[in-house]
Amino acid sequence: MAVNRCTKMSYASADEMIFGKAVKPVKAGLGLEIGAGYTTPEVNYAPRPEAGASKEKLIKEYERITTDIMARMVQIGAPAVVLETEHVQQMSNNPEWGAAVAHAQKTIMEDYHDEYGIKCALRHTIGDIRESRDFLELRGGDKYNTFLEAFEQCAKSGADMLSVESMGGKEIFDYAILRNDMAGILFGIGVLGSMDMEMIWKDISDIAKKNNVVSAGDTDCAQANTAMFIAGGLLDKNLAHTIAIIARTISAARSLVAYEAGATGPGKDCGYENTIVKSIAGVPIAQEGKTSTCAHSDLMGNIVMQCCDLWSNESVEYHGEFGGTTVQCWSETLAYDCSMMNVALQSGNEKVLRDILVASDMYRDAQGYVLAYPHAYRVGEAIVRNGDDIYLRAKNAALETIKIVEEGAKGKLELSRFETTALANAKTSFEALTDDADKFMSDCLTKYKQEVKVFKPENYGL
Repeated sequence: MAVNRCTKMSYASADEMIFGKAVKPVKAGLGLEIGAGYTTPEVNYAPRPEAGASKEKLIKEYERITTDIMARMVQIGAPAVVLETEHVQQMSNNPEWGAAVAHAQKTIMEDYHDEYGIKCALRHTIGDIRESRDFLELRGGDKYNTFLEAFEQCAKSGADMLSVESMGGKEIFDYAILRNDMAGILFGIGVLGSMDMEMIWKDISDIAKKNNVVSAGDTDCAQANTAMFIAGGLLDKNLAHTIAIIARTISAARSLVAYEAGATGPGKDCGYENTIVKSIAGVPIAQEGKTSTCAHSDLMGNIVMQCCDLWSNESVEYHGEFGGTTVQCWSETLAYDCSMMNVALQSGNEKVLRDILVASDMYRDAQGYVLAYPHAYRVGEAIVRNGDDIYLRAKNAALETIKIVEEGAKGKLELSRFETTALANAKTSFEALTDDADKFMSDCLTKYKQEVKVFKPENYGL
């Protein structure tokens, strides 16, 4: 399958971007169309640790989870729902386990669809198991074969959408982020991450096409989310938030590769870069924000709802709460948020609601400021300006991000001395980088082969 690089925007302007509507809607599962004029809750969950003791216990756990979600959605009159099963390691290392879970879940979902008419789809997010104790083993060999077999078996057994949180480039990124090494962050996410994405998403998209399911997309959880978590809240100074958002926008150039290699969306929920990706590729996206507090905190609780097509909660462990099980409580919350967005769409007030969501978080932090849809669109434009070159487009994203934050700091966006200094240092680093992709690659290979012992260039065909 050829890779078709994105060299133009899917939207004529940022103002065209809205929740519930995508340029390229996706049909999936049982009567569901994503990005076709309405939003849908996507419930994300995890089994209790003891459920992984055997295949049989794990299947039973997911049957309970699925039944709880579907029953609650019918109880409150929700018209549609997506379930996302993020594989625990047993399910991806043993593809038959993941396949059995997918089959059990889909059987229950089909029963609810047939009896109550609820539209629904099942996403399975395969674990990136291409890791040994000391090295990433990204291509070739038993690990990669097992990785692809997990996609194949889930696609055959009931999963409607296939996703992964891949980690190509992470060995360089982990080294670089601890040292505020901007070239390393760009190399790890924008170059190596993109190279790995191209390989795996050609293969995943081939599997999806063969099995008539949806090749849905990736997210840079392993790198951009790591930076966001290290950056933390407004009291934390382990990593500048201005550096975290630079890593995030570079990751948009990387996550875009899935769609260039055949994926169609919807992009995964924890990809906070997805608004940028949507502006370029026109694909529907899942997002999480205020509803991800069951798993982590962020500073973008409302703003990321601005252009979502699926609204998710991030992974919550399955157990009891006063209001029911966790999956019942969170699915109900998501469904009411989607109901609000859908009424806004039906009444012509969608842009009013979108802009309220953005205004509520836009000036809280540099990360939300850059991801606000007008600025996210600008980053998208910077990426497509050199869309054929994975290095230059990632570098463009970083430089445009710095420019946006600098502009914001002249207005309502407040930056501490710590943040201002970090931004200025990052600007100096990125402006000093060559525009010659081959030279950048050569310099980085020489540097990181010496400094990062776990870096194996052959993982990337180098």
